[in-house]
Amino acid sequence: MAGTSHGHTPAAWTGVIIAFIGFCVSGAFMVLANPIGFWAGLVVVAVGGVVGLAMKAAGMGAPKAEHEDLADVIAANRVPAKV
Repeated sequence: MAGTSHGHTPAAWTGVIIAFIGFCVSGAFMVLANPIGFWAGLVVVAVGGVVGLAMKAAGMGAPKAEHEDLADVIAANRVPAKV
């Protein structure tokens, strides 16, 4: 996994940080027995996911891998016929 750039983007870091803050808020209010604060923290977790996806759509996520043309792959893997 160290050879890839999985998650090493501004979109991923921002989304995870916002979700982590929401998780901490929700956990604190759960211990304090405050249901409104608990649900507010879960809303912040969801907002973190939305922000991460929005930033990815804006081009701050990992670029999509380009696939090779199938015809080129087949031609490169073709075994020569025995004569």
